[in-house]
This record gives sequence, C-alpha cells and structure tokens, in this order.
Amino acid sequence: MASIHSVDKKNIKADDVVTTENIDTTLNYARNVNAKIVNPLAGIPKDTLRHKVDAFCESWGFQEERDVFWKGALAAQNPTTVEELQELDEEDKYHIRREVTHRWHLPKDLYFAIAICSLGSAIQGWDNTGANGANLSFPQEFGIQNDPWLVGVINSAPALFGLCTAWAADPVNNIFGRRGTIFITGLFCIFPVLAQGFTQNWWGLLLCRMFMGFGMGIKISTIPVYSAEISPASIRGGMVTSFQLWVAFGIFIGQCSNLIFYRIGKLAWRFQLSAAFAPAIPIVIFIWLCPESPRWLIKKNRYHDAYQALCRVRNSQVIAARELYYAHCQISEEHSALAGISLGRRMLDLFTVPRLRRATVASSVIVIAQQFSGINIVAFYSSTIFAEAGYGPKECLLVSMGFGLIMFTFAFPAVYTMDTFGRRNLLLVTFPNMTYCLLGAGFSFWIKESVGARVPLIAFFVFLFTAFYGPGMGPLPSIYFSEAFPLSHREIGAAFTICINNAVGSILVLTFPSLLAKITPTGAFAFYAGLNVLAFVMIFFLVPETMQRTLEELDFIFSVPTRRHMAYQIRCWLPWWIKRYVLFQRKAKLEPLYHLEGVKDMRTASV
Repeated sequence: MASIHSVDKKNIKADDVVTTENIDTTLNYARNVNAKIVNPLAGIPKDTLRHKVDAFCESWGFQEERDVFWKGALAAQNPTTVEELQELDEEDKYHIRREVTHRWHLPKDLYFAIAICSLGSAIQGWDNTGANGANLSFPQEFGIQNDPWLVGVINSAPALFGLCTAWAADPVNNIFGRRGTIFITGLFCIFPVLAQGFTQNWWGLLLCRMFMGFGMGIKISTIPVYSAEISPASIRGGMVTSFQLWVAFGIFIGQCSNLIFYRIGKLAWRFQLSAAFAPAIPIVIFIWLCPESPRWLIKKNRYHDAYQALCRVRNSQVIAARELYYAHCQISEEHSALAGISLGRRMLDLFTVPRLRRATVASSVIVIAQQFSGINIVAFYSSTIFAEAGYGPKECLLVSMGFGLIMFTFAFPAVYTMDTFGRRNLLLVTFPNMTYCLLGAGFSFWIKESVGARVPLIAFFVFLFTAFYGPGMGPLPSIYFSEAFPLSHREIGAAFTICINNAVGSILVLTFPSLLAKITPTGAFAFYAGLNVLAFVMIFFLVPETMQRTLEELDFIFSVPTRRHMAYQIRCWLPWWIKRYVLFQRKAKLEPLYHLEGVKDMRTASV
C-alpha cells in the first residue's frame, strides 16, 4: 500500500487525473487541518482536461461516448457554473438543473432496487418482534422460563453469531458483488427462519437463530452500502433511510403477526418466529433485475458495466458520465493513498490510517449510541416490560403493535430531514428527548398498581421515546457507515461497524433479563437514560456531518483532525447555539467548519 504521506509518481498512469494540487490533496487525507473539500478536477486547463478525458475513453473503451464524457467532465469540473458551459446543450443543462429542483425525480430502476433492499431490512425488524412475542411462550415449552440467561442467549443468537460472520461481508462482496451477496444472505433468511418453527428443543432453536445470524450479519452491512452507492449525493440520506424505515415496517408487521398467531395457543411462538421468512422470497427472485453497484464495478475495473449501471439509475448519459469520471478521478487518488492489499492489511488500516480511523470511530460511536438508546431492548422485551407493568399477554401484544406502528410512522420524516436538517443535527436534537422519555417511563413504575394511570403512562413515555427515535437514531447507523468509508475499505469498514453493533447489542440483550430482575424496571430505564446522555456527548465531539457530500468528497471530511473538529464544536458551534437558541439572538452567525473549493454546495439549493 502506498504511504499516506507520499505519492509514488512513477506509478501514476497516463489516464489518472493527478496534478500538483491533487498530490497535496492526497497528503491531506492524513491531516486536512484547513477542513477543505477539494474538487480533483478544479484548476485543470480545459485542453489538459480534454486530453485526460480522451486518454480515459481510450483506456476503458469509451471511444463512441467520448463527447458524452467530455461534457460530463466539464460539468464535474464546474458544478457551480454549468449554465455557462457552451459545450453542454439545453437538454444536458435541463437534466442537471433538475438534480436540484426535482431531486426525487429519478429512474424507476433506482426505486425498484431501493424497494428490494427495503424488503431485506424488513426481515430484521420482523425477526426482532417475532422473538418479542415468542418470549411469552417458548421458554415455558422448553422449560427454561426460570433461566433468563439462556433466554437472553437464544434471543441474541443472531447478533452474537453475526458478530463473527459480519467479517465475511468483505470477501463475499468482493467475490459475488452487492447483488450476489444480497441473494446469498436472502437464502439464509429463508431456510433457518422457517426451521425455527419445527425445533423440538432449545438448542435446536438456538442453532437455527445462529444460522439466521450468518445471513443477517452480512446483509445488514451490504444493503445500506449498496443503497448508498446507487443513490445520488443530494438524496443519499433519504434513500438509505429506507433501510430503517422498513426495519420499522417489519417491526410493525411482526407485531401484527404476533397478535394474529396469539390465538393459536401454545404453538403460537412457532408461527411468530417462522413468519419472518416471507420478505426474503421476493429478494432472492428479483435482486438480479436490479443494477449492480457502479462503485463495485469500478473497483473491479468493469467501467463499461459501471457506466451502463449508472445510466439505469440516472436521468441522462451526461450525468452518468460525469459521476463515473468524477468517481474515477477521486478513486485514483484514494487508491494511491489508502488502498491496502490483503484483508488483514485493510483491517489494520482502519486503525492506523488517520482518515480511516476517524471514519471508524464516528461509525462505531453511532452504532454504539443506537444500542445505548435502549431501542433494541424495547423491541425485544416490550411484551415482557408491559407484562411486568401489569398487562395480560393479549394486551402486551396490542401495546407492542402500537410501538411498531409509531416507529414506522415517525421514520418517514427522516427521508426528507436527513438531507436537509442533517445527520448530526438530528441526533443532537433527539437524544435529549429520548433521555427524559426513558426517565419518565422508569419513574412511572413507582406509581401504585392500583392507580389506573400507571400502565397508560408507561406506554405513553415508551411511545414518545419511539417517536423521537424514529426520525433520528433509527436510520442513522445504516446511512453513516455505508458512506463514511472509501471504496477501498467500504466493505471491511461496514463489517467492523456491524461487529461493534452486534457485540454491544448482544451484551445488552443478553444481560437485560437479569438486569430487569435485579434493579427493577425503574432502575433499568434510568440506566439506559444515563447511556443516552453518554451517547449524546460522544456524538457531539466525535461525529462529523456528512450531509449532501459525494462518497468521494467525504475523504476530505474525515481527513479533518479530531482535535480540530472538537475545538470547533466547543469554540464556535456551542457559543453560536447558546446565542441563537438560549439568548434568541437571530443575527448570530455560525462560521462553517468546512470550506468548499470547486465543489457545489447542494445544501444551499432549493428543492
């Protein structure tokens, strides 16, 4: 791997766009002290750029599309002055203009691919709630109702096994591509899930859930990455939000399924666990009709296929050519600075290369914060929690269904706000609100059982907590880790993040039954409220904003030193927030952290 502190000029190919400015940019991947986001094509003379575009087309077999790529390169070099480019005709400018004015007007193939990915995420939520309802009956059938640790192990088995198998996401993606990986994981979401309903002992159920975890561990790190790689930067957050939106939908459908099968009696848990296989059927059938990830095809030097894939998910050939050439230029620099060779070396890079280490820390903080929020505990054990509060089995399932409906409903605003209000801002706004909701729910357990308002008040705070979780913490993890890492380390970075997520989640799910028994529901809710405060502090200092930047431009975001980012939050952002929202000084101005050079700021554009 080339050193991040130097560039071997002898190894630079003729078709690579590398200038003195670009070499400085590569150096800044280690320490971008000035927080600049630089366009790799900025400053290149037009005749030189034409020569480089011709060389690119000659090298990759785009001779017939030479003029299209020339227009695309000019549009990429001059994103803020496209209207003045004489080389682009009115139709080209029309489609580029509509990227801002009609951001959501995109080809059907893109939405079809996102819909298939959404079904994959629904499995995640459906299984969580299937286990939720099954908790009321399978421990009794297997005689383990007095062994909370064993029940916790069975519930957390997918996450525990996913902790080990998530690392397989890198080689599996590398060999089979994004579509092939989603197909393989879909098979693991059909057969082991169905087999749960036929188990005759607890260890058989545990084994099925472990195999299910193999598929889920890889799937959860692949689907968001695939969604991010086929989506335009201006709405990438909204598109990847569909992952959590349909996790929430899966939770709601799972709760409805639990309520339907509840009437069956002691066999109910078998149907509740097995029903989650349904969304995987259309996935394994229709995933091959979706375009492959253009970034993965670029990684495999399949540029013609990448161009065809981009043409399927963009509104014009010029836009597709612009994205392909721009990505090629950025990835050429990224490759010389960051690309390791072996799996082990790329794993090591996550901790030794500054740009990658910051992405790893930020992504890990977000998935840890999600687990600290307590949402998975509520999803897995909401029936148990309300049974503790005094509800019967049917009432527990009804309240849990309401929990699923609220999560699904309140995930919708994130589709828009994720790319307008921002990822980081959503977290900083919602975490304090989730904290007081957990405290309110916990303290409500102190109300005497004879008081009629006790259980409704607990349900109110749990529902309010879920409403704040939906548009903020819910969709963020899948969005963030899918975009934070460069192409060379995207799979391994996502896999590591999922491992952190599964490790922390497994510990919390595994220990919750014992925690609930020892410190009572009030203590458990207060404990998670404290974890929410800790998560807020970590996000404030360690998570940068990634809204509406291309996947390649994020290299510059994560090259800003952590100390520089933390100092900005304390010295600039916090004083501005106090002036603006505490002292109500409307004229208070916030100096931006990042400075754009030759890069279009889509956040200032109107929809």
